[in-house]
Amino acid sequence: MFERLSRSWQLVKASAAVLKQDRKLLLFPLVSSMAMLAVLASFAIPVMGWVVFGSRSGHGSAVSSGTFYAIGFLFYLTQYFVIFFFNAALVGAAMIRLDGGTPTLSDGLRMAASKWTSILGYAAIAATVGMLLRAVAERVGFLGRIIVGLLGAGWTVATYLVVPVLVARDVGPVEAVKESALILKRTWGENLVGQAGLGVAFSLIQFFVVALGLALVVTAATGGSAILIVFSLVLTIGAVLLSFLVHGALSGIYAAALYRFATQNGNSQGFDTDALRGAFVVKA
Repeated sequence: MFERLSRSWQLVKASAAVLKQDRKLLLFPLVSSMAMLAVLASFAIPVMGWVVFGSRSGHGSAVSSGTFYAIGFLFYLTQYFVIFFFNAALVGAAMIRLDGGTPTLSDGLRMAASKWTSILGYAAIAATVGMLLRAVAERVGFLGRIIVGLLGAGWTVATYLVVPVLVARDVGPVEAVKESALILKRTWGENLVGQAGLGVAFSLIQFFVVALGLALVVTAATGGSAILIVFSLVLTIGAVLLSFLVHGALSGIYAAALYRFATQNGNSQGFDTDALRGAFVVKA
């Protein structure tokens, strides 16, 4: 276990070193987050207005069950497309950086735009799976929800390398899902140590940031300074948002390097090959 944690930490440091070389990679999760908020607002505002109008007109909620699921699927589809599009742009830029190049924001976006039909197809697949799992979860008991959660986790693991596959190869979404699953089936043993390490590391970072931020707010409130309270809140929120952006960028870099290693067994600039090899525990 400690060996795996050590390898995980090495991957985190290697990803951070690549990000330090090219901080522009932070722009991809930033733009993605802004686009996701825009999508959320474009769906939430009309639906809320629809519901309020229906209640005021005396007809109750104007959104039928069928309409609700249709809107839900369209929301899933749009949100997933935005997520996968900018993830593809990030992975594409990361691959250029790992080759020793100097990618720009437009380079990553251009690579994602060239794959937009495949990305849309994969978004449709992911939206369908998400809606099905949600529909099943709403109709089963506690144990059933646990099973659905495990199925969702399995889907996430199986499709972990779909975006790098779409970026690196000229294949459709179905072929990308199959290849991602095959790569993991061939090389994945007990855990994706590196990715789990990133998640754990940033969960701890965000926890301590929030705890420190709350301490600052309480201290400022005790002193009765409204300016310090506002400053502490803004500083805490900014630090949490920055940690989310860094986590997103590092995850994209890690996924790009991991895919290159798993398919080419080659080196990626800034990464220790032995550490990458250790990220996959090969089944006996």
